[in-house]
Amino acid sequence: MQVFWARGYDSASTRDLLEAMRLSRSSLYQAFGNKEQLFLEALRRYRASLLGRLERRLAAAPSALGFLEGLFRETAGEAGGERAALGCLIFNSASELGQRGDAPSQEAQQSVAAITALFRLAVARAQAEGDIAPERDAEALAGYLTMGMAGLRTLLKSGADAEQARQAVELLLDGLRRP
Repeated sequence: MQVFWARGYDSASTRDLLEAMRLSRSSLYQAFGNKEQLFLEALRRYRASLLGRLERRLAAAPSALGFLEGLFRETAGEAGGERAALGCLIFNSASELGQRGDAPSQEAQQSVAAITALFRLAVARAQAEGDIAPERDAEALAGYLTMGMAGLRTLLKSGADAEQARQAVELLLDGLRRP
């Protein structure tokens, strides 16, 4: 997972993967079949871990809007750090693989859709709690949040400083709260 995250799908060589996993070529093929299958497993594992953490955090949050504000502000706070430089494996993969139509690009698209679904749940809950106007389109707001997080991760990966990230997040959150 770390190799794909740092280098991307296309640039991750089999040699890089073998060294990182300390496996022989035959063991890699025996366990995963090929590089594509290994990538699919790594992306699925990353997605399950990320979404599991976020779902637990949303469920425990006193308010859904507070969850969203905290998530975006904490992400902005990663500016300049090692985590920020890596970006997000899901958004990195979606950007790299685009709409090729192969299994890796489809898995990346499904991963982005899963993030959007989580945001849709948070928006619907925030609407039920009275923090976001109920007449606003929850699906559109979920897409807005996905776009915002993808953009934020890209800004951070490209070296945006903490103040740039903070300002971008506050503008994004203002747009979310606006009637």
